[in-house]
Amino acid sequence: MPDMQMENMVIASVDDHIVEPPDMFQGHLPADVVQPHIVEEDGKQAWIWDDIVTVNIGLNAVVGRPKNEWGMEPAHFDQMRRAAFDVDARVDDMNVNGIFASLCFGTFPGFAGKIFTQRAEKEPSNAYRVLQAYNDWHIDSWCAKHPTRFIPLATVPHWDANLIVEEVRRVHAKGCNAITFPDNPAAAGLASLHDESWEPMWKICDELGIIINCHIGTGYSPPYPSMKSPIDAWITGMPISIANSAADWITLDAFQRYPNLKMALSEGGIGWIPYLLERADFTNAHHGAWTNKSYAGKKPSEVFREHVITCFIEDDVGLANRHLIGVDNICLEVDYPHSDCTWPHTPEGVWRSLESVPGGIPDDEIEKITHQNTFRLYRFDGLEKAGGREKCTVAALRELGADVDTREVSLAGIAPRGHAPGKVVTSEDILGAMAAQRGE
Repeated sequence: MPDMQMENMVIASVDDHIVEPPDMFQGHLPADVVQPHIVEEDGKQAWIWDDIVTVNIGLNAVVGRPKNEWGMEPAHFDQMRRAAFDVDARVDDMNVNGIFASLCFGTFPGFAGKIFTQRAEKEPSNAYRVLQAYNDWHIDSWCAKHPTRFIPLATVPHWDANLIVEEVRRVHAKGCNAITFPDNPAAAGLASLHDESWEPMWKICDELGIIINCHIGTGYSPPYPSMKSPIDAWITGMPISIANSAADWITLDAFQRYPNLKMALSEGGIGWIPYLLERADFTNAHHGAWTNKSYAGKKPSEVFREHVITCFIEDDVGLANRHLIGVDNICLEVDYPHSDCTWPHTPEGVWRSLESVPGGIPDDEIEKITHQNTFRLYRFDGLEKAGGREKCTVAALRELGADVDTREVSLAGIAPRGHAPGKVVTSEDILGAMAAQRGE
């Protein structure tokens, strides 16, 4: 399309989030199965699953609230925008934001299903049944309600590679081509990325074209510099924290055996990637004689471009260096409803970032970055099913969402942040607020 303008972009996001509704397991599990449920105490809501308690109902689901009220809450469904947990309302919020398609990570199980692995340590059969029910809800209730708008994402039983194969085949038959996985499984208490036990998963993902999505913080957690450090330091370094895991993935020998195997650095940004690839190539050329690491005649940067998917919200530096990253593996993210989300002005931010590049970006590359890469990599045909490109642009969607109320809603005094107004918020403040949510 010549002469691209913001209004005629089509935007797909490979990183958004769901706050699961309280009734999500109804109809997906028989009554005799030990299943998670919501309880309320002292104005807080929590998921209870046998002896597992998780109270961070909508952790950081602050979209739609004044920025000066943000923190690491809410801990109650009434304290967040309905679109965080209601799929119909989510589509409304996507429309008013000009977003056509979305891939959503879960909140209750953790971004890579940590809670299922935790439960499996005690009762693996129960963990697996509930995990399958979770996937059924996500695919059959959330995504299928608006199939042209959502890209399915499944959680898999990381404690058993053979069960991973079984579940991947099952969800793939439902039309799901993506799974979650820790960015560093060893840091999540699982086998190393290089352990042979993962071989069945590499093989099935290569065979079926399943994208392995690794969200920041699912293995290697971004460290707090110190308890007295302003939380700004942690927020700034959070996306880049996945760089260490990315360096490890580049060395994965399975990429040499499985040409269709691909993983995604979810919510990691892209500006830091050119240096990582330069450093990886230098390391291989300068140290390879003694480290004995082989890339089958390729440079590490070539392996990255063939197997790794990236994404960004706004990233001027990354776009200026997009060819060093690989234009064919760059996607967009929105991060709704978390605090990095720019709703309801995401297209304006994306367009500003695109226009920041000296000399501009050709329309065909804009098309790739904004949606074509996502649709190709995740094999998503929503654009065609929705009736064609002209019905899926920022302008067309915003016309559908013209009646959506985007006014900010203050919850001052209702959703306490755990720190005093006007005070520089520190790591200690945030961790203290989260501990308070847990009743500690």
